[in-house]
Amino acid sequence: MALSSFASVGYIPLEEKLEIPIHKSALHIGIPKERYYQEKRIALTPDSVQSLVNNGHRVLIESDAGENATFSDADYIKAGAEITTETDRVFKCPILLKVEPLSDEELNKVQPKTIVISALQIKTRNKEYFEKLSQKKVIALAFEYIQDVDGCYPAVRALSEIAGTASVLIASELMANTNISRGMLFGNITGVRPTEVLILGAGTVAEYAAKTAIALGASVKVFDNNITKLRRLQTNLGTPIYTSTLQQKTLLKALMRCDVAIGAKRGNTRAPILVTQTMMENMKKGAVIVDVSIDTGGCFESSEVTTHEKPTFIKNDVIHYCVPNIPSRYARTASMSISNMLEPILLEIAENGGVEKSIAYNKGIREGVYCYSGILTKKNIADWFGLEYRDLNLLLM
Repeated sequence: MALSSFASVGYIPLEEKLEIPIHKSALHIGIPKERYYQEKRIALTPDSVQSLVNNGHRVLIESDAGENATFSDADYIKAGAEITTETDRVFKCPILLKVEPLSDEELNKVQPKTIVISALQIKTRNKEYFEKLSQKKVIALAFEYIQDVDGCYPAVRALSEIAGTASVLIASELMANTNISRGMLFGNITGVRPTEVLILGAGTVAEYAAKTAIALGASVKVFDNNITKLRRLQTNLGTPIYTSTLQQKTLLKALMRCDVAIGAKRGNTRAPILVTQTMMENMKKGAVIVDVSIDTGGCFESSEVTTHEKPTFIKNDVIHYCVPNIPSRYARTASMSISNMLEPILLEIAENGGVEKSIAYNKGIREGVYCYSGILTKKNIADWFGLEYRDLNLLLM
């Protein structure tokens, strides 16, 4: 018993408060094969699976789920996973991990009260998607909403890093292709004018595009109306580069000189169109546009969605690359990046005694929840689709 002074009379006994132990939870995770068009990634690598299995968890993977990311069934079996050819069996697992959101067909296979962790990609969803989640009392977490201890979005940043780096490498390949371009080497060769790269936006995609372009010897110009972002970009790069606000006259002059233009600017609902058709017509013959923002509409008025099978088209002698899912081109790297983000989250969920307790304890995981036991919990989604929602914090109370 603990003692406490009581006025000047003496002491009275008080109850000693003991910490309530958290009981760990064993997870049963299912990973179905990604069937969305051009999706080649997988949510967990064999190394992450081994870590989970070594901590007492079960992982059931559909056969060939990692094939497009060059992870074989044998790799997963060696890591301790169970492999099955029965898709329905995977969807009976209490926790489902996917890269792409559930399709309508997959939603029909999901068991009631399943926990689903995947991307959401709100602009590709429809009202019926959320209604089905509600009917099945699903708890759904979105990669792009989950935060780390610093309040950042690790999944978004990781995939943006890949997209930014890849945009420059893709432009380099296209510039060297004499069938569609001028057969130029991306870089700075003695006696030869360096490649000029124009980047629209100053976020993570822009930062990694600029880093890669500078490393290859290119001259880089970055345009954004957010001075704070431009200043942070300069600091992160550690080298002075040309930066400017989006003044039309200055931007047009840069477009006329550049060899590569990268669209990396996003908006609240749609990417802003920063380069009109008329402005694009002033670009060099054989110049390259890589519109990374095409998944939200694109920064260039001339942009049209393309595919990994047919990634480019030429308009006014300018090569356009407008594939919306660039990280999937580098499926193994992207899978490792996603897995690195998910593995510690899953281990923490187990340590906390399950998803529901983790949602209560961990603000970053709680931010990832957009559907809790079938109830929509994000106002932006509710507003987008005209649905009702409830505050998750009130539900947890």
